[in-house]
Amino acid sequence: MRTRRVVILGATGSIGKSARKVARDIPERMEISGLSAHFDCKGLAQAASEFPRAKTAISSGPDGEQRLIDLATLPDADMVLIAIVGTAGLKPALAAIEAGKDLAVASKEILVMAGEIVMAAAARKGVNVLPVDSEHNAIFQCLDGRVGTALQRIILTCSGGPFRATPRAELEGVTPEMALKHPTWSMGRKISIDSATLFNKGLEMIEARWLFDVPMEKVDVVIHPQSIVHSMVEFVDGSLLAQLSHSDMCFPIQYAITWPERVSNSLRPLDLAALGRLDFEAPRRSDFPALDLARRAGEAGGSLPAVLNAANEVAVQAFLEHRIRFPRIWEIVERVMDECPFLAHPCLDELSQIDRNARELASQMTNAGQPAVFNA
Repeated sequence: MRTRRVVILGATGSIGKSARKVARDIPERMEISGLSAHFDCKGLAQAASEFPRAKTAISSGPDGEQRLIDLATLPDADMVLIAIVGTAGLKPALAAIEAGKDLAVASKEILVMAGEIVMAAAARKGVNVLPVDSEHNAIFQCLDGRVGTALQRIILTCSGGPFRATPRAELEGVTPEMALKHPTWSMGRKISIDSATLFNKGLEMIEARWLFDVPMEKVDVVIHPQSIVHSMVEFVDGSLLAQLSHSDMCFPIQYAITWPERVSNSLRPLDLAALGRLDFEAPRRSDFPALDLARRAGEAGGSLPAVLNAANEVAVQAFLEHRIRFPRIWEIVERVMDECPFLAHPCLDELSQIDRNARELASQMTNAGQPAVFNA
């Protein structure tokens, strides 16, 4: 049996905590070589006490990015789990690839912003990029190497968030406290808001395009409130394959660590008879424009996904700070996408500048005090 020596970037967040749980559950298959946190020194100290041989780093401050890069390139590690919210994990991820490490990616933003660059680097170095998001991990399991002409559609499932059945007119009154109450998952603040707007699923559409090298027209979304079917793959003969499990991030994390093998664990198995039913419905695209905005960005490629991601991060933060209303998140993202110059094949430095420009433009819009407008 192969033991993976793993660096966890973002060890004190929800994904990092689940990864540490997996390491405790299957110690013969997963060793922790490094751990990072952004500000949570107490949480990092607790994590380090669980894995005393692991090197640690705090990523805040002027040298924080370099500390992450140093951790991601540790000689005794062979995999780096990117569990950092946003794009802060991009340069450490590329450094890990250059050092010959496999990546386990839970931070979808790095592939949204720089999917072409990351996947090209991984192919050049001959390393694996393994998905940890439950949806992409499910697709990875269902495909099992079967990519190409046999694939008809990738179908990402979506819980629908806390406002799945909320009338459009009532979305104006949504507060951050309401939006943070996800019906299925316990997640961080930013990703919880993204789940409420469906931008989380939009980002996953773009991530799937790069992870599995498929055009955007082959990536679809269906609402599945129970969050038991984590995603599906449809083949040209009409057959569907799906991956099912309880809503526990330990399942996809463990598979990414042990792939291509499967090992037993202490996780709760699924009882279909007790579950009773599985429901599916089409997303309300006109009421939740994030999916169409993401499809537009993914089809255009180039700099547009980075613009979408940057504008969304700024708008979400403004909403969490009670500075804009909930529907303004979609409006701001769309306006920034419309106004930012487009580059077809930006390099990393150009992407960084595009990211800064989009954030500045979005910040100006969030501070403008304009009323919320829906864009159908």
